[in-house]
Amino acid sequence: MDDFSEYVAARWPRLVRSAVLLGCTHAEAEDLVQTALERCLLKWNKVRAADDRDAYVHRVLINTFLSGRRRRWTGEKPTGVLPEYAGTDQTAGVDDTDAIMRALDRLPSDQRTAVVLRYYVHLSEQQMATVLDVATGTVKSRLSRAVKALAQDPTLAELRGTR
Repeated sequence: MDDFSEYVAARWPRLVRSAVLLGCTHAEAEDLVQTALERCLLKWNKVRAADDRDAYVHRVLINTFLSGRRRRWTGEKPTGVLPEYAGTDQTAGVDDTDAIMRALDRLPSDQRTAVVLRYYVHLSEQQMATVLDVATGTVKSRLSRAVKALAQDPTLAELRGTR
């Protein structure tokens, strides 16, 4: 159990950020990571014995994400009170994040997953192949198509031109 606790403490921020990049809000990402880690805890001996623990946990995270998206409604949720935030204008940062997230949303889920695993999680192509249960060549083609699509995305082209 201590090994699991240490693993969670070390990997929590990265797992949450991976879930956000897959398309969750921050709160949804935390719930998703908690659910994935619960599943990993139940099979911790198997996770611990895996060749690449991070790849194994990310595979559980992705499977949990995909299964949750198949059956859950993710529409708007009304609230009675809107939060007030005081501070500096962060519009440009929000706009940049929005442009990137929209560009990622336009990618097919297999390409988006490949981009997240490669460029955020920093998994090698071989690790990605293991996580996604596909051949290394499939990983390369997904990444190639995704990078090409992102390079041609007009919103991101505007972003690159203004900064």
